[in-house]
Amino acid sequence: MKQNFVIPSKLIDHQIFLIRGQKVMLDFHLAELYGVETKTLNKAVSRNLNRFPEDFMFQLISEEWNSLRFQFGTSKSRRGGRRYLPFAFTEHGAIMLASVLNSPRAVEASVYVVRAFVRLREILSTHKELAEKLKELESKFEGHDGQIREIIEAINQLLIPPEKPKRQIGFQVKEPKQKYSARKR
Repeated sequence: MKQNFVIPSKLIDHQIFLIRGQKVMLDFHLAELYGVETKTLNKAVSRNLNRFPEDFMFQLISEEWNSLRFQFGTSKSRRGGRRYLPFAFTEHGAIMLASVLNSPRAVEASVYVVRAFVRLREILSTHKELAEKLKELESKFEGHDGQIREIIEAINQLLIPPEKPKRQIGFQVKEPKQKYSARKR
């Protein structure tokens, strides 16, 4: 009897991390999704290491784990936490892991995982396309900025009304203009 379960897509989206330039999910998140213990998942991987090349799975180094650890709120190893560094699985590694576990829930959950990776890829490609178009627009209008400013300044100069001569206050003596005759007699 097939058991249907629903995984909120936001849950999976928040469990995908960018580590070493790759989008990955950690072993304990996948174990939870696939309905197995992390220990069982890691045993299945160790029994089938030939199915998990470096581009499918890698183990985190302590610096990577320590930077992620704060987000999870995990305990220290002496208090019952993890004793080993977690494994990170790429999209292909997560699919291979479902086939290695070979449980109905793992197969069904792998579909959700793949969809989450695809959704993330689409979002990233959309952002790349927008960034490229924005750069293209900036390059088109870069040279025009100065010209546009000059046009606006010229328009502003035309909009300024001409100054009227100021009327002088007080008594002024106007001297008569002398008439010179060009002819001599």
